[in-house]
Amino acid sequence: MNVAELLGLDALAQAELVRAGQVSAVELVEAAIARIEALNPVLRCVVIERFEQALEDAERVDAGEGSEGAFSGVPVLLKDLSQQIAGVMQIDGSRAHMPEPAQCDSNLAAMYRRAGMIFLGKTSSPEFGNLSTTEPVVHGPCRNPWSTASTTGGSSGGSAAAVAARMVAVAGASDGAGSIRIPASCCGVYGLKPTRGRISSAPQVGETLFGLATDHSITRSVRDSAALLDISSGPRPGDPHWLAPLAQPLLGDSATARVPLRIGVSTSHPVGARVHPDCIAATEHTARLLSALGHSVQEAAPEFDVTAMLTSMLDVWATGNAAWHDALAAALGRPLEPDELEPITWELIDHGRRLTAVELSGALDHLEGAAWQIAAFFERYDLWLTPTLAQPPAALGELNRSVGSAAGWWEQDMEFNPWTPIANICGSPAASLPLFCNDAGLPIGTMLTAPFADESTLISVSAQLERADPWAARAPRCLETAS
Repeated sequence: MNVAELLGLDALAQAELVRAGQVSAVELVEAAIARIEALNPVLRCVVIERFEQALEDAERVDAGEGSEGAFSGVPVLLKDLSQQIAGVMQIDGSRAHMPEPAQCDSNLAAMYRRAGMIFLGKTSSPEFGNLSTTEPVVHGPCRNPWSTASTTGGSSGGSAAAVAARMVAVAGASDGAGSIRIPASCCGVYGLKPTRGRISSAPQVGETLFGLATDHSITRSVRDSAALLDISSGPRPGDPHWLAPLAQPLLGDSATARVPLRIGVSTSHPVGARVHPDCIAATEHTARLLSALGHSVQEAAPEFDVTAMLTSMLDVWATGNAAWHDALAAALGRPLEPDELEPITWELIDHGRRLTAVELSGALDHLEGAAWQIAAFFERYDLWLTPTLAQPPAALGELNRSVGSAAGWWEQDMEFNPWTPIANICGSPAASLPLFCNDAGLPIGTMLTAPFADESTLISVSAQLERADPWAARAPRCLETAS
């Protein structure tokens, strides 16, 4: 098997080759490193390397140490935000960061390490994960493998680009307002945001961004996403909320068809902005596939107070930025200089500092009220189908421009990214599927949102669509020049 074929496999297939002795973990890691070295100078998706340690880890796997995990020997990249690797720097996409390496693994990293995965390094994120594009000043713009003049999306843009470019089969990602699903749509890969509380955010304190954000991964196959969720799900002592355990492994759901389901579909922009015809066409394509699979698909959408997205979600997000700023300044023992953070970050910090505790409490109540309204929709429908984004991948430089205020930037971003935050508000699982490309050859994702805690149905239907319209063989142009 040549390098291109090896790196084109999903992670479960790579792990099976290692277990069968058909390829060594060292060979697999060396192939991934070679691909990164060939493409990263252009794509800029891997920002922190751990290559020497990864090869040492692979040698231990080949020697039989820790080789029993489901993903033993499989190379992986983690996001440079909230996914600490012990002994590796954590930059968070910012020029202002702690000068020392992380002291311990995050919960997600610990679960992946236990499963035998080998960490190659960290992927690019916008500063503090704030933007729907990955263009941090500290690293420069991360470029889309399908069109290097286009955004990868954000904030897990580096991970999506790395998976699309076959550097790795899977990469760690996180999602507070669409940050798994936005780049999955832009880069033509599969991105599932789990239910709130499904994966512990330990050792971070409490709920990240008051419960809006969660960790998981970006993958090329549905079954990889299911298997990774199986190994990483579950609470840690001290978590503020505990979900009931999954009734059965999600990996089994990826091979099980469920029909017929009631699926609502909508392409109307939640806040009334224009939706690009390509995004409508992608959704209609997915709706036709679902109908052909035997599902009942009809026009429908949740009715909820959309001002919760435009105002209260911004208030919570900005408060998080202000808190991160103050914690970093305290840890560094000095105020942060104006040029250490980017303009939009400072605008968010300023917005957060202007809020009172009473106003923050009101914002959280507002979001909770909207969540109740959204949940009512799923008493009538099993899934909700929408475009992932309202526009195709934007040109670099469009989504990271300050317009003078946090509120102005947020409103501008909502025109591009109006649907993904809804699942963060209500805590539901949601996934972007790479089923369509426009005439320019750019991926256009469509999104399925499920009821709270129902990853099982989401995985099952995602896998049905993957079988009906396989996307694994679709590869970006950058691979034409890679080994």
